[in-house]
Amino acid sequence: MNDLGPVPWPPAPIRTGRLVLRAAEERDRAGFVELYASQEVHTYLGGARPRDELEREMPAVPGRWPGSFVVELDGVMAGQVLLRRATREHARPSTVGKVDLGCLFLPRAWGHGYAAEACGAALGWLDGVLPGEPVVLATQTANTRSLRLAARLGFTEVERFRAWDAEQWLGLRPATSA
Repeated sequence: MNDLGPVPWPPAPIRTGRLVLRAAEERDRAGFVELYASQEVHTYLGGARPRDELEREMPAVPGRWPGSFVVELDGVMAGQVLLRRATREHARPSTVGKVDLGCLFLPRAWGHGYAAEACGAALGWLDGVLPGEPVVLATQTANTRSLRLAARLGFTEVERFRAWDAEQWLGLRPATSA
């Protein structure tokens, strides 16, 4: 489902000017609960999950699979960047098998350019381990922040479609070479 193929995981932490992207650790569990329980974060994602349910079901080390980066700011989890293969159950037919980029950030990290910095670093990592790989990104058209981020990262619109009772935008970042 989240198979990126034969990529070494976890990679060494990726450091940007202000952030560290790394594999999840046990200390991130509370951050994941906060992220997935936030109504603000999930405004365009179908709604948050109940905190008590997350507390019961969240593994000791959540999000530990290839392509799931914790975004750390000043030593604390601020968000998550996801790179995963689009599957038939969760994707448009034109995107199945392509790498899908997603990100979630806690509201306190919004408006500072962290998403662009973190996603850019994750895409740079992907270009190094899977050169020539096209990447897709989908978001609701109502999510103007995500649309601006997609444009900043080099995604161009492929199509618009209706799903989950809202208009969706699908973008593509063409294949790059390492």
